[in-house]
Amino acid sequence: MLIGVPKEIKNNEFRVGMTPTGVREATSRGHRVLVQAGAGAGIGIADALYEEAGAELAPGAEAVFAEADLIVKVKEPQAQEIALLRRDQVLFTYLHLAPDPAQAEGLLAAGCIAIGYETVTSPGGGLPLLAPMSEVAGRMSIQAGAACLEKSHGGAGVLLGGVPGVAPGRVAILGGGVVGYNAALIAVGMGADVTVLDRSLERLAWLDGHFGNRIRTIYSTAAAVERHALDADLVIGAVLVPGAAAPKLLARQHLAKMRPGSVLVDVAIDQGGCFETSRPTTHAQPTFVVDGIVHYCVANMPGAVARTSTFALTNATLPYVLKLADKGYAHALRDDSHFRMGLNIHRGDVTCASVASALGYDYREPLASLDG
Repeated sequence: MLIGVPKEIKNNEFRVGMTPTGVREATSRGHRVLVQAGAGAGIGIADALYEEAGAELAPGAEAVFAEADLIVKVKEPQAQEIALLRRDQVLFTYLHLAPDPAQAEGLLAAGCIAIGYETVTSPGGGLPLLAPMSEVAGRMSIQAGAACLEKSHGGAGVLLGGVPGVAPGRVAILGGGVVGYNAALIAVGMGADVTVLDRSLERLAWLDGHFGNRIRTIYSTAAAVERHALDADLVIGAVLVPGAAAPKLLARQHLAKMRPGSVLVDVAIDQGGCFETSRPTTHAQPTFVVDGIVHYCVANMPGAVARTSTFALTNATLPYVLKLADKGYAHALRDDSHFRMGLNIHRGDVTCASVASALGYDYREPLASLDG
């Protein structure tokens, strides 16, 4: 199979879908890998390293999309990339379709096979291809929030860790999953006053056992969110409904009850965001202010630490890339029900139930579409 790796073109996105290590694994199995020239330059991976691993270089994205059977990316395809997709071409990347009707429409019209990292599941119920970037984003959310709390960035001038004689900053983390845990880990390490809210009592018990009295765990209700989030200096939106749009946990009316200069970091922005006032931003212009509250809503947070993120992501995705290449997508998905959950679009069918529900499309069960 010919695997194509184009250079990412989203704003300030420097990650890459495969590393030379992955290329070597694929070529050793008899596959060809076509990498766009300069794809890894932003993270210090020179074209020569790809060539040494067995890759062929393409001068531009057009050649990659024109020749490859399987396209391996990081972020959702941009409009000019969707225009290059061919019928029956396999796209393997983050999609986040629920809040993005234009992308869904384009993928359906292209007739391609779109497999989303974010909806592949594991036997234990986790999301193995989303988890690495959730770990990065969770840790980054506290770094970004701490910077935004500085007066020079529009914040109230609060130091999260405080100093002797001055109370630490208050952090409310909405969601205790992978993002929430990693956010709590960094916030606790900085000495902040941390509260994590979640609806899973099992998860709260795990967090409580892990952190002990270094955090508070609170069962999440509307009243609890209002009480703890509105009193916080920094609120981290870390909720996730796999494949679906994120629930809105704070409305605009709530902002008036927060201290001016408080900060909202919406890690769920890829899925539409969990604050009513959120809108996607970029690393070039990461924040905006609504009613005196600083919003950080960068849609590709891990892109800021692109080298670390690339290696973390490709460690997780490579086994799946090899399955697709070795078996062909149809056999790979038929043989693995958890991998099959990643199938979002198949030759004009919407095969992810949460995406179909969010965007108003008819849903077709993945196996039925594969066999049809």
